[in-house]
Amino acid sequence: MTVTTWGADRLTVRFGGTTALEDVSLDVPSGEVTGVVGGDGAGKSTLLRALAGAQPATSGTVRRPVDREIGYLAASSGTYPDLSVEENLAFAAVAYGVPERQVAQVASTFLERTGLAAVQGRLAGNLSGGMRQKLGVIRAMLHRPKLLVLDEPTTGVDPVSRADLWWLIARAAAEGAAVVLTTTYLDEAERAASVLVLDTGRVLAEGTADEITSTVPGTIRRVPERPTGEAALRAWRRGGSWLVWTPPGDTDAAVPAGSDEHDNGVRRPDLQDAVIVAALSRELTVPTAGRAS
Repeated sequence: MTVTTWGADRLTVRFGGTTALEDVSLDVPSGEVTGVVGGDGAGKSTLLRALAGAQPATSGTVRRPVDREIGYLAASSGTYPDLSVEENLAFAAVAYGVPERQVAQVASTFLERTGLAAVQGRLAGNLSGGMRQKLGVIRAMLHRPKLLVLDEPTTGVDPVSRADLWWLIARAAAEGAAVVLTTTYLDEAERAASVLVLDTGRVLAEGTADEITSTVPGTIRRVPERPTGEAALRAWRRGGSWLVWTPPGDTDAAVPAGSDEHDNGVRRPDLQDAVIVAALSRELTVPTAGRAS
């Protein structure tokens, strides 16, 4: 299979005097899932809207196929509440020129696998949140797009629906689509082949999850209580304890002893830790962590 890479190069988007994205580059290869993460106002939805062609760029370029070869799920489910499941798919099929036979194949495969086959006649507005999201993703991939753009497809849904959604996402990539999605769940982002982390419209970290976590400088320790003084600015709560990051070459007398006497609480960072350290690095004006080539 020939790999085509869509994405953005040095993309900047401004709304009046507000910069939503600044100099952001992203590659979205076909046959892979690319994750975009970041907090509220990070620019995730703006980036995806630009990739889908719904948001013009102020500067930079967007590499995307023609409109009919893009599948887009906005932050809402992207379904029509006054149409049934069947009617939503039929409407999308007509809009994209999908043959009836292909729609029937989708109905027999995707709807059955995701639990929607039994509710094909139900209005989308009467579906649960998880069911609406699954229907929205199926509608977006019905025409087998070259680029599938999904804005927070799993946010706020139950674990079973989330598993079904990831089955759909993986299926789209396996069939050759370039899939890019935003998520608020960093454990989900680790499933992606590559991850882009945004912070206030700028790239904070990028690479595979392993690349991002392996480049975290300094030391992260688990401690039983929040440290005092300047070290408190580099601490965050995880579970019932605190984690504190010490930059390379620094020592923290204010950091309490770790809860594990064998390694003094030293912790191997996961993606969530790495993103937090990268943000702290930027805020505290020390070399930014987490960027991987």
